[in-house]
Formats: sequence, C-alpha cells, structure tokens
Amino acid sequence: MTANNKECPVCHAGLVPGLQDWHLKCPACRYESAALEPVINSDPAHEMIDEQAREDGLRALRVSNFTTLLERIKSKRSSGRLLEVGCAHGWFLELAQQSFEVVGIEPDKAVVEAVSHKGLPVRQGYFPQALDAHERFDVIVFNDVIEHIPDITQVIEQCHRHLNDGGLLVLNLPSSDGVFYRLSKLLARLSLRNPFERLWQKGLPSPHVHYFNRRNLEQLITRHDFVTMTDGKLPTLSLDGLHARISYTGDLGRFSRAFIYTCVALSLPILNRLPGDIFYSISQKKAG
Repeated sequence: MTANNKECPVCHAGLVPGLQDWHLKCPACRYESAALEPVINSDPAHEMIDEQAREDGLRALRVSNFTTLLERIKSKRSSGRLLEVGCAHGWFLELAQQSFEVVGIEPDKAVVEAVSHKGLPVRQGYFPQALDAHERFDVIVFNDVIEHIPDITQVIEQCHRHLNDGGLLVLNLPSSDGVFYRLSKLLARLSLRNPFERLWQKGLPSPHVHYFNRRNLEQLITRHDFVTMTDGKLPTLSLDGLHARISYTGDLGRFSRAFIYTCVALSLPILNRLPGDIFYSISQKKAG
C-alpha cells in the first residue's frame, strides 16, 4: 500500500505517509489508516496473546462501558432485533438480551468455541456474509470492531441494507483525539514506537486499520444516509483488571508492567478528565 494509490474513505482526499511505513493519514479531515493485515484464525498470532489474561483485563471496563452504552441505546429504541458484529466473549449480548432479541457474529473460531456454553445465538463468520440476504435488524452494534475492518465503506453500506428504516447504527471505537493516542504519536516521532504500535495492535491477530474522531466519523456516516443522534466518550481505563490488561501480550517484563501500572494508577483521576481514547456514536438510518 502506498499513499499514491489510496484515498480517504471519509472525504476522498489523497492519503499521505504517516509516522511509519504502514501508517497513512488524511491531511484534510485527519482520518488515519494502517496497512496491517488481520490474521484472526492464525495459530501463531494467537500464541502471542494470553486470552485468559486479556479477558480478565478487559471484562470489568467493557461491561461497565457496555452498560452505559446500552442505556444510551434504550433511550432511543427499547426493543426489537439487535445484531452485534464481533461479539467476542458475549458480554454485550448478555446485557442486551434482557431487552432485545439478540444475534451475534464473531469471526474468531477460538472465541466462539469459548463462549458456546453461554447459549447465546452467535454465528461464526464475517459480516455480512453470516447473515441471510433478507435479514433486517432494528439495531446494529460494533463494539471495538469497526476499526478492524478494512473495507469500512462496504460495511456501512451493508449496515444500511440490513437495518429497518429508522434503525440504529451504534459504533464504539478508539478516538484519534484521545490523550493516549496523541501521546503515542509524540513518542513515535521521538523514535519510541512501541506505544504507537500497541495502540494500532500491530502484530496481533486483528490489528486496527482505521482511526477516527467524532467529526470525520460523522462525515462518513452522513454520506451513507445516517443521521447522528448522539455521541460521547467512554472511560478508557479502570484499576479493576488493569494489570492483566497490561500483561496479556507477554511482551513486557515484570518491572515494566509494575512501572506502567503504578504510573497509570496514580494518574487515573487526571486521565479521566482529559480527551477520551474511546467514543461512541449512535446514528439513525434515514427512512426511505
């Protein structure tokens, strides 16, 4: 991939080289892209991750954020069919099934096998191929997923196709305006690339290939006949599960893990007041 043959999916300006040879950015709308290849069902890629530590590290924060997000959704639509794309461990579906008829799609075979005992209606595969052509939903949710999907334009078009008129598209994703992401870019410019690569999840089974902020994401979904109803930020970190989250890739020594944990723990009250690294957008499909 080169900047010469790539255009921004938001505003169609030409992308220019970024901070590494795989990183591209839009000089017009500040969208960012990465030429990183997903290897979701590759055994070597999974060997890089301690899945139990990852689950322990993410559960408390994700469930808290999912509870908040679900309340925002229910304030706009309180029932109907809900599809979660990339449902992972099923935490969001478990909460949502109390109000909605839920369906999940998850491409990672190992994760689907791990959650099969929960009895959730999860299909192994990719969106939209895992759906029947005529299936329709009232809510489609992407929790920390849309940033991993290379052809984002096609995905949003398919969301429009599979939503009923007035249906909701819910995106929960990392923000390029966040304090940690901005700090990682500063460090990358000083040749300290590890934090930047970690936030893009370089080398992991499903790396990030997009970074948006609220403004350029709204531009993108507006072009596909959605209207933003509400958006906001969600907490990025909590002390519960933080050590496991720092440790799950196994690429840090004991001293480094302890140092990072201590710094983050002491800084957490301040960090929560700064621009967030996670935001959500709830938009509605235009009728017609």
